[in-house]
Amino acid sequence: MHENPTLQSRETDEGVSRAASFENDATDVVETAGHFRIYLGAAPGVGKTFAMLDEGHRRSDRGTDVVIGLCECHGRPLTQGRMDGLEGVPRKVGSYRDTDFEEMDVDAVLARHPKVALIDELAHTNVPGSGRNEKRWQDVIELLDAGIDVITTVNIQHLESIADAVERMTGTPVRERVPDWLMRKADQIELVDSSPEQLRRRMLHGNIYAPEKVPQALNNFFRQDNLIALRELALRFLADETEEELLEHLQRHQSTALWETAERLVVAVTTAPGTDALVRRAARIAARIKADLHVVHVKSGEAGRPTSDGDLAELHQLASDLGAQWHELAGENPPEVLMDFARRNQITQIVVGSSQRSRWRELMGGGSIVRRLLRLADAEDIDVHVIARRYVPGDKTNGTWQPEGDDGGDVSRRSK
Repeated sequence: MHENPTLQSRETDEGVSRAASFENDATDVVETAGHFRIYLGAAPGVGKTFAMLDEGHRRSDRGTDVVIGLCECHGRPLTQGRMDGLEGVPRKVGSYRDTDFEEMDVDAVLARHPKVALIDELAHTNVPGSGRNEKRWQDVIELLDAGIDVITTVNIQHLESIADAVERMTGTPVRERVPDWLMRKADQIELVDSSPEQLRRRMLHGNIYAPEKVPQALNNFFRQDNLIALRELALRFLADETEEELLEHLQRHQSTALWETAERLVVAVTTAPGTDALVRRAARIAARIKADLHVVHVKSGEAGRPTSDGDLAELHQLASDLGAQWHELAGENPPEVLMDFARRNQITQIVVGSSQRSRWRELMGGGSIVRRLLRLADAEDIDVHVIARRYVPGDKTNGTWQPEGDDGGDVSRRSK
């Protein structure tokens, strides 16, 4: 049976048209590659530089103008071989204290002005006199400001907020550091992961350091416990960054669905006596389930006693001491305000103290705040913990009821 050439041509044209339409639709929903990408690793040797070069080859194969601004191979033949086929900008050669050195020639990269520059070891300290910047990350900022995309690498121990902890764990000074704000400036952070066992095997096989350095490295920085801790730090950092990205995305798209990718807990506080015990109880719950903790105070006309700035300051300090985030909100309907906060921040659990209102006040005010909150939380599929309040003998004179302390009293319940 012969094919109809006219029909075949029309089908081909329609297929091309559909493909072009699909491509246009895809570009509307798929973002282009990041202007500033960082490959993050737990330790030297996980494969960050190799991943950076692989990405350079992928983009070059697609027709992107890619150059190697600087790549540190450290004598690794596989890494050196992966540089083949990519254009490299000649390094700046100089001398410092009778020692020759090579550094990235920032001006040469700026003059070449590629679409993408591959720049290894973001935390590197430049040799004095080699250029106008002390740190390589400052060179990177110059390139970014000039409109050049940058792909770079860094290890977790070089982050300013983590470096001190790494020094205490490993006993190794971390002199080269990158500010955290620079990491958050990145459009994409990609983790290059390796198990501690695999990393130590790579070390033994000579794939990371020269043979004469291997025994010392394995007995010091590359000890099993150090590598486990560094890997956890890298994973936690990336998880935190990913969670922030998810929350921003959901808020930007006004998503009302609860995404339970992680537990997030909020405790509602007032200036009533015993609220500090409520916050501590919430902190223990959050610690057990490894949840982020938010402490929220809603200012409203419904408060049963005047708001004390001193009491609030003490609660704020307690929240800070417990590692929680403090929020002060305003509104005449505390349950609504609290639920609005929960929706916007993807809260999965709420902690409140049991109601201290009399039955008469509840009837006049439309029901207890706790009951109203439970009804609202039920609709949002958010769990609510109601912390029971017990009478404190020392407070008989004023009839104060306070939340339960460390031993029991948690009337935790599903909101529905």
